[in-house]
Amino acid sequence: MNINKRPLFNENGDIEVSKKRLINGNTTNLNDFNNMKYTWVSEWYRQAMNNFWIPEEINMSQDLKDYKILTEEERIAYDKILSFLIFLDSIQTANLGNIGNYVTASEVNLCLTIQGFQEAVHSQSYSYMLDTICSPEKRNEILYQWKNDSILLKRNKYIGDLYNSFVEYPNGENFLKVCIANYILEGIYFYSGFMFFYNLERNGKMPGSAQEIRYINRDENTHLWLFRSIITELRKEEPGLFNDEVIEEIRQMMKTGVEHEIQWGHYVIGDNINGVNKKLIENYIKYLGNMRLKAIDISPLYDEITENPAPWVDIQSDANKVKTDFFEAKSTAYAKAGALVDDL
Repeated sequence: MNINKRPLFNENGDIEVSKKRLINGNTTNLNDFNNMKYTWVSEWYRQAMNNFWIPEEINMSQDLKDYKILTEEERIAYDKILSFLIFLDSIQTANLGNIGNYVTASEVNLCLTIQGFQEAVHSQSYSYMLDTICSPEKRNEILYQWKNDSILLKRNKYIGDLYNSFVEYPNGENFLKVCIANYILEGIYFYSGFMFFYNLERNGKMPGSAQEIRYINRDENTHLWLFRSIITELRKEEPGLFNDEVIEEIRQMMKTGVEHEIQWGHYVIGDNINGVNKKLIENYIKYLGNMRLKAIDISPLYDEITENPAPWVDIQSDANKVKTDFFEAKSTAYAKAGALVDDL
């Protein structure tokens, strides 16, 4: 299926709301907040805007002390997970414009623009964390571990190659794949890392880092919601893209993402950190894989996993329920939109 790049200026574009299409529409690119075809965008936009936060307003002084007394296993995991997360959000920032170039629904492009801004804030927050706890030399070493650690590079390469394929061969099939890849990245690839930071906080360590992750996690939930909605709309408008073979390919993409995340969690966390272990990581990531597939109306992969094996992760990720003793007023204010529950 061919897919057309949206024009920048199109005086002959359609102005009727009913004629809008997610892809291959005849768009004017006018941002009209009162006439939206995709009505879920209005609620998404308000949520995303109310999520606004600034990394430097989170106090990291305790983390500076705690980092020096982490166990060797905790410190290695902290460094490698940060290196991975930094790369993920960096590639997201760079790739969202490639997707937006072919989205002809102006209100959906507004969402992608906000997501791109938030991904940049996430990258800034990781840099702030590193600047706080370690020397510039150590910071640079952590930033580029993904280039030298073979397991980390393999993980990044899977998503990176899917993104590159769409840039090189922009067609309908690859557009769907890049959306699914984005959905997997936002909904699977971050989560053993999030679990690790929340577990540190449960053990009384690195509270500032956990708070940074908490706000990032809240943003990622909105991004997950966005791409769930994009995939759902695409299925309505382009049902020919979703034949049985493609549905099974999506399931296998999700399975690959789940297996990668489990392998990664076993590699960086393993059984050497108090509060988490390989079995818990495996069951939690499989649980998330099932949830992500169900949310886009595709049958789950792991019938044996029916309940969340780590409900404490959801509690720790809630920006309204978990408060810190630093900047508490600010934290509560920034959480005014409420934590978007991860039910996808």
